[in-house]
Amino acid sequence: MDAVRVAFLIYPNVTQLDFTGPAQVLSRLGNAHLDFVWRDLAPVQTDSGFAIVPTATFADITRADIICIPGGFGCVDVMEDEEALDWIRKVAADARWVTSVCTGSLILGAAGLLEGYRATTHWNWHAFLPLFGAEPVQARVVFDRNRVTGGGVTAGIDFALALTAAIRGEDHAKGVQLALEYDPRPPFDAGSPASAGAALAEGVRDRTRRLAPDRETRVRAIAGRRPANG
Repeated sequence: MDAVRVAFLIYPNVTQLDFTGPAQVLSRLGNAHLDFVWRDLAPVQTDSGFAIVPTATFADITRADIICIPGGFGCVDVMEDEEALDWIRKVAADARWVTSVCTGSLILGAAGLLEGYRATTHWNWHAFLPLFGAEPVQARVVFDRNRVTGGGVTAGIDFALALTAAIRGEDHAKGVQLALEYDPRPPFDAGSPASAGAALAEGVRDRTRRLAPDRETRVRAIAGRRPANG
């Protein structure tokens, strides 16, 4: 079984389930090594209120078979962070799979890695993908050549199982799903705007705006600085 090296970018105010869900799945690829990468090894505060300790720095990790970029309330800071974007570009250049979960796709976009690709992201941010040259797709997981993007937060588990199937085969992925007892049966049918309804969806949008009031403006400004946009 070929070795697989996986590098997850983590950063302040990352959504931990965006990477811990996929990490739990991808750790069972077999002969896999996972790194959680940031510019230094100081604990990184997640947007869930607890910290994660990176296992490696940008300088330590110069290549990976899979690079995965999670989302979170800190994603716009990363989109403005040239050191982080440079690291993503360098590792992605030789990676077999360039991937993201949730608003991590916007980070890939800011790094110039989604131009001309189909992609997904959290439902509240689909409209921003075209600003980075991507074609938005309403789906839990989207494959386009070696780009694999997952939707919001919990879709990261689906993303990782689909990627596992692409790498190790469907039977292996099914075994991982069974071992993790991934048999979701949510207590409410409110996991998408279509099922939740317009009023609830707008309430979530309002809360997001209050938590990150300048987020949309900053994303548009970042997209406006892309060379393709003049």
